Amino acid sequence: MPYDPNPAAFKPYIPATARLAEMTPRALIMGVILGMIFGASSLYLVLKVGLTVSASIPVAVIAITLFGVARKMGARESTILENSVAQTAGSAGESLAFGLGVTMPAIMILGFDLEISRVMLVGVLGGLLGILMMIPLRRTLIVDQHRELKYPEGTACAEVLKAAATDVSREAAGEVREEGSDAMREAKRRAMIIFGGFGIGILYKTLSVSFKGWRDTINFEFGAPLKAGSAGAEISPELVGVGYIIGPRIAFTMAAGGVLASLLLIPMIKFFGELLTVPLSPGTMLIKDMTPDDIRGAYILYIGAGAVAAGGLISLVRSLPTIWNGLRGGLAGMKQGSSGDQSLRTDRDIPMKWVVIGCLAIIAVISLATPLHMNVLGAILILVFGFLFATVSSRLTGEIGSSSNPISGMAVATLLFTCLIFLVMGWTGGRYYVTALSVGAIVCIAASNAGTTSQDLKTGYLVGSTPRMQQYAILCGAFASALILGPILLKLNEAGTVYVPAAQVAPGLTVDASKLEETGQLHGPQAKDDASTYKVWHKTDTVGGPAGKYFVANDGKVVYLVDPGINGQHKTRPDGTEVKKYDAPKAVLMSYIIKGILDQQLPWTLVLFGVMIAVVLEMAGISALAFSVGVYLPLVATLPIAIGGTVRWLADRRNNKLPQNANLNEEERQAAGDRSSGTLLASGYIAGGALAGIIIAITAGVLTEFDSAIGKWAEASNPFFAGDSSNYLSMIPYAVIVGLLYWVAREKAKK
Repeated sequence: MPYDPNPAAFKPYIPATARLAEMTPRALIMGVILGMIFGASSLYLVLKVGLTVSASIPVAVIAITLFGVARKMGARESTILENSVAQTAGSAGESLAFGLGVTMPAIMILGFDLEISRVMLVGVLGGLLGILMMIPLRRTLIVDQHRELKYPEGTACAEVLKAAATDVSREAAGEVREEGSDAMREAKRRAMIIFGGFGIGILYKTLSVSFKGWRDTINFEFGAPLKAGSAGAEISPELVGVGYIIGPRIAFTMAAGGVLASLLLIPMIKFFGELLTVPLSPGTMLIKDMTPDDIRGAYILYIGAGAVAAGGLISLVRSLPTIWNGLRGGLAGMKQGSSGDQSLRTDRDIPMKWVVIGCLAIIAVISLATPLHMNVLGAILILVFGFLFATVSSRLTGEIGSSSNPISGMAVATLLFTCLIFLVMGWTGGRYYVTALSVGAIVCIAASNAGTTSQDLKTGYLVGSTPRMQQYAILCGAFASALILGPILLKLNEAGTVYVPAAQVAPGLTVDASKLEETGQLHGPQAKDDASTYKVWHKTDTVGGPAGKYFVANDGKVVYLVDPGINGQHKTRPDGTEVKKYDAPKAVLMSYIIKGILDQQLPWTLVLFGVMIAVVLEMAGISALAFSVGVYLPLVATLPIAIGGTVRWLADRRNNKLPQNANLNEEERQAAGDRSSGTLLASGYIAGGALAGIIIAITAGVLTEFDSAIGKWAEASNPFFAGDSSNYLSMIPYAVIVGLLYWVAREKAKK
């Protein structure tokens, strides 16, 4: 298709000849701050359930609302282009959070310390690389293929921005809208909905978790014939919001994977293994003595990991035609460089020379940065895989949207290829874990951010933004979010870390302390009882005790197993207080791949069982990746997502019967649902609940005595939190927020 910088059939909302305020300091600062907030909430989600949702629309609505409040206080009204810049800068945090949450915790899972410098470097380099590689692709994917690639979230976000356009923006667009009109009232109503959801999410989570108002997780364990089977749900606002936004198809598919694991695989293992008199590897205890969680940790996680890996690779193979077309288009875009009519404001990109210089600088930093433990081959792999998957991610985002983009599958493929190359070259063992993982992390973040950048550029193309200003904005947003997400990740891990006395897990274990150079101390609530400094031992085998990080006294006696907050196994401290852990499903998968290939220690039989589950599903026409994630995650995490999907199905089913929606095709109905009030309230639930969860986790160590006192009161006096009826009573407040979501999602018939 020949390049046409301004197709005659399309005109942006704001003409290229218009001159409006765009990349102002207030727009950039607001976008960066919102990006940090939504990046933090997205990181919380990806650690809990392994997925995030697009932050573009919530950021846009909040930015519009805050600008409106500032106007009432005497400030100048914002333009649609300022709102676009704020939304663009704010969307970077979510994509960075996904990449970091999928990869970086694997370092801790493999027994290494997660250094803050490494996390920040990976976030900054991956984020900037993805954005820079997307710049030369903009004309090919956004402009030339405007009709072919819809970029659903970007298109929906443009509609939100246009609906809330201010007087000066509407004048520039040649549109007349009276004060007090339906459109003005609608814009204000949508803002109230998302802020209301944000407040409800924070209030619900705080009352439930901090004040122990009711249980945050309900669970029922079954007896024969489904012995060891269980069903339950984490009754939180953020997970029901996620289910509403991703829709019933993916939500139900994920929950089906959880049902398979909790109500079929675990009971089957219990049934067939209950009479065994020796432990069945890789388990270390008799199956008859195992709880459902023990069986899940020993066997189901490996089956789920194999299914997720196979599902990701299958989705990648299925996308090969798209990969080829995207690469071809990307090379064409690189050749075009800065061609086109640069005199048009709406066609000005960052010059290609700065893109090339930026990419070379990033590769140089990757090669030289000590915390990354990178070599020249690793830097070359990042460059090759980075361009490949940034192109693929952008193309797939245009076709199926950000939420369905198989970024984790691309990360799995990157790790597989990298580890196999390392294996061929003889680079095996723990010293190459971090190198391989750094390659996968930077590529994963680059691909994730390339998809988000594409959505933002599509929004800008529709509303008439200046591409260069958007590119600068998302560079700033990505850089700022990368700086804050690393510390948040470490704080979340630290808040859930348990120092397990060695007598419980590795009695009598000793090591030569003279060979240990690293030292460490206890942090959090347990630190007040033990302020000693210990030697640190990273144990990689299971002889005498589980692999992991240990604190060792000067005489060589092992004192504590340091059980991390992310993917840790011990959920109570020695004093009996409970600790919230994060499953980090995608990061666990990455650790399995690295250790399995480089050390050849993976239980391949269980992994292959998971692979066959994915293959059978694909043969039946079911999305294996979403189902496999459900197999890996506990049912308590996927069932509330299915509840949110059910609310979406009921709301869409009702709304589709209204006169204004009767003649819409399936694609148009999906787009209408994505722009609905229910989506806004669900986004508020996610942001509010996840942000409250982060704050509660980080402050847990500070408010230990308060938390303990509230916990004792709740155990003794609150029937919603403890007792035989607590599971049922806790459903009452949850039913309220679920019912409110359905009520808000209902549309009114238009006359």
